[in-house]
Formats: sequence, structure tokens, C-alpha cells
Amino acid sequence: MAATAEIADLHGRRVGLFRISGGQHAGAIGPAEGEIVERLVRTATDLGVPVVGVVSTSGADIGHGVASLHAWGRVARALADASGVVPIALVVSGACLSGPALMLGMADVVVMVRSAFAYVSGPDAVLRFTGADVGHTDLGGSAMHQVRTGLAWAVAPDEDEALLQALDVLSYLPSNNGEAPPFHGTADPVDRPSTAAAATVPAQANASYDVRAVVTDIVDDGSFLEAWAAHAANVVCGLATVGGHPVGVVANQPAALAGALDIDGSVKAARFVQLCDAFNVALVTFVDTPGFQSGKDTQWRGMIRHGAELVHAYAAATVPRVSVVLRKAYGGAYIVMDSQGLGSDACYAWPAAEVAVMGAAGAVSVLHRKQSLADDERRALEADYAARYCTPQQAVERGLVDAVIEPTSTRRVVADALDALRTKRERLPRRHHANTPL
Repeated sequence: MAATAEIADLHGRRVGLFRISGGQHAGAIGPAEGEIVERLVRTATDLGVPVVGVVSTSGADIGHGVASLHAWGRVARALADASGVVPIALVVSGACLSGPALMLGMADVVVMVRSAFAYVSGPDAVLRFTGADVGHTDLGGSAMHQVRTGLAWAVAPDEDEALLQALDVLSYLPSNNGEAPPFHGTADPVDRPSTAAAATVPAQANASYDVRAVVTDIVDDGSFLEAWAAHAANVVCGLATVGGHPVGVVANQPAALAGALDIDGSVKAARFVQLCDAFNVALVTFVDTPGFQSGKDTQWRGMIRHGAELVHAYAAATVPRVSVVLRKAYGGAYIVMDSQGLGSDACYAWPAAEVAVMGAAGAVSVLHRKQSLADDERRALEADYAARYCTPQQAVERGLVDAVIEPTSTRRVVADALDALRTKRERLPRRHHANTPL
């Protein structure tokens, strides 16, 4: 038998634990294995405990024919029914091949052992159909899934460490969607000045910095756990606590693509927002973006549709949502990053932030494109536009930003807002489900 299952305690966390590995055909999934795992997933869902799976499978067991295909299909349906009800974390300890590999895409968290690999069509099929000779590691190795596809939340040296990393993520999430996230005791006072965050952001609009330094100073000390850190570096996502309460953090990263939103960054953030919303984790968003990435290739690959995934995720989220504009907030990307128009509960801006349709230089070029301007005239017009349209006070006057706050007070302001929103509840319209722009 290549599958086992039990309700177990893993380092103090009660979970539904299954394992697919070994047996006569290297963890191949047949009718018996499918039934074992399906029953475990449904039992865990009924009990309201997370599903944790350790997977090493060569695919469907061809010895049982088409019944094996239906076996992993039933597991996939059980995972779909559990999705958003209980957290699902899968550890890939070896190979994960063919159809069953698709189940990894249905999990909330995937941690891969460094030597593991996963793909739907293997090297032989690739060679036959494309003529490319590619190995297991290049085709679906852990490093590839960590950097390029974003499938792997993290990569670990061995199975034990991978399980610990998966449990670290689950420690920020409740056991099911009917519970609040677990409280984490902290000695870090919520009214501590955010001096490191304030010193991190340069005054120059085009200067780079690492937004992680801002995030780690504003959340509780040592609590930030980054998600998909090596994938889509222009957006930083992660779990943390503020005043001991778990939060999900989304931030533009000026150190990559100047913080512009592209396809991978939009999809990454949308996945994370939906995860937090599913399990009652409040969202804190830090905004510093010049807009969406431009280019023909980006548009042809579906920037509109994929950008809309992030729009939909934020607009549909019902958890408490707080956003802070650190520096630049331009155009559609500003709206996408949890603006008040999308339903953010509390929006703040630092005094030097620029909240506008576009930067002053770009706006003057558009507004005066038919005029030949001398350098001093252009500079004067840009200064006038910046003063009139780019300051956060303009957004405050229009009710689009709640307040301009001092950078050093950001931690306290965010903590106070989250505390005030703790009892937030929303009534959703009755419908089968939303048609998300996948």
C-alpha cells in the first residue's frame, strides 16, 4: 500500500495527515490509495482541522487502468471541497508526476524538499513533442518551482524541515474558516516608534530600497514569514503579527522593477490575498508603485486579465484591510493596491507620498504635448502639477485617504486601526460563486 492516513498531532497542531510514497510502484496512486486519501481529507474537513500531506508519487497506477485516474480525481475533488474551509499544506518529498501533480496547485501551501521535482509531462514527452532534451531538475525541480512558477512557498533540505516549514505557515492560520487566527504572545509594544521604517524610504522618488526593512519594523519583532520569496520579487507577501494578532502583508518592492506590477506579481499577490481572506487573516498593504509594467509582451501575455485577478481578490476580501502609501501611488496600480475605492477599511499616507494619476513629469508631457517647452518652463509646470495634484493632502480632502501620518507612528496607527476593525463583519450577496478572472 502506497498511502497512509491519520488524524495526528504534529508539534502540538492537530491535523489530518496523509502520506503517499513507497509501495510497489513508487507511490503510484490506485483505487485503494485514492480512497484512503479522499477519506482523510473529508474527515479532516468535517473535524475542522488542517490537511497536511507528504507526497512522493510516480502518478496514477497504470496497473489498475482508468480506475487509477478516477482515484486521484476523487482526491482532487475532496481537496476542492476542503479549499477555503481548512488550510491545505502539501510537502513534496520526492517525485510528483503526471495528473496527481495538479493537486499541488490546489494546496494553500506547498513546501518542496530540495531534491524533489514535479511536472505533468516528463522529459520523454517533452523530447518527443518538442525535440528538447531536458532533465527532471530543469523541467520541474524545486528551484524552478520556487523561482519561476511560484508553486513552492519554500524549499527545505529534507522532509523533516519541510514539515516544520509547513507548520510554521499553519501557525498563523486558524484550523478552519470558522475560527479566528491563533494569538501569538509578543513583548513588542504596539506604540513603538517605527524609526527604522521611516529611515528606510528615500526621499527621492526614483531611489531604490528594500521594502522588507519597512515591513519588519512595523510588524511584531521577528514575526515576518515571507511567502514565495524567490518568485515575483517586485511584490513582497508574507504572514506576520501586529500586537500578537496574525496579519497578511502585501507590499510593492522598489528594489525589483521599481515596484511596478507585472503579471507574476499580480497573480502572486492575488493568491495571497485570497488565502488570507479565506482564513480570517487581516490584510496590511504597503504601497510604493509607479504603475503597471509596460511592454507588448506583457500585454500579449494577459496583463489586463491577470491584473484583474488582484483587483478581484482585494475587492472581494471581507477581512479587515489597512493600507499605507509610503511614497509613490500612481494610476491603476494605486487603485489595485487596496485603495479605498476597492473597499479598504483604513487608508493612510506618509507626508511625502505622491497619490496621483501619474507623476508630474509624465502628466506635463501629456497635458502639454503640443507645446514646445523650454527646460525652465517644463520644470515650473512640473512643480506646479506636483504641488496641486500629487500631495496626499489632496487625496485626504477628497476623502480618498483617511489621514496623513508621520512615518514613525505607522506601527501604532496600523495597530490601532486593526484593533478597531477586529469585529468587522460583511454580508455577501447570495450566489453560487464569483467568476474570478483566472
